[in-house]
Amino acid sequence: MKSICVYCGASPGGDPAYAAMARAVGFHLASEGYRLVYGGGQVGLMGVLADAAVDAGGAVTGVIPDFLHHREIAHPRVSDMRVVTSMHERKHVMAEESDAFIALPGGIGTMEELFEIWTWSALGRHTKPVGLINVNGYYDGLLAFLDRMQGDGFVQARHRDMLFSGGDIADLLARMRDYDHPGMIPSLERARM
Repeated sequence: MKSICVYCGASPGGDPAYAAMARAVGFHLASEGYRLVYGGGQVGLMGVLADAAVDAGGAVTGVIPDFLHHREIAHPRVSDMRVVTSMHERKHVMAEESDAFIALPGGIGTMEELFEIWTWSALGRHTKPVGLINVNGYYDGLLAFLDRMQGDGFVQARHRDMLFSGGDIADLLARMRDYDHPGMIPSLERARM
């Protein structure tokens, strides 16, 4: 893994721990030689994350749609800023440029990005690891719901297990490095034969 995509909020959130974790993630990625790929903004957790990576001398690639260029305020310190035409193109470029995906706390955009990239993995569109950092229990409710989805038969155990979760970036990355993709949804595997 050389490039890590981080999804996170364009808001700082209501708990200072969220910004502290974004700062720690940006610093860690840069310090360990990973390139950060993220949504390109300088506001909210996105800005904190990028500032930390840039300040630590890391490589950062921002990807921002032209219609959000002014609202999310494209980060002026990110030298590799890709301005794209749509959210779909943004997600495609971020996926192509990354070897793994991590979600920090965020809102509906972060959830949409996380679920789409995880779905793409279950469908066999990529075999890259996907995870989230559960800061102060932010994702506890979501993780419980995902377990309910598995328990009720809507998500297979092997696909539920594709989504890593943890509270520490170093531990999460170590687990992601050892990731072995379990294969796509069986009905799709049969359809390919």
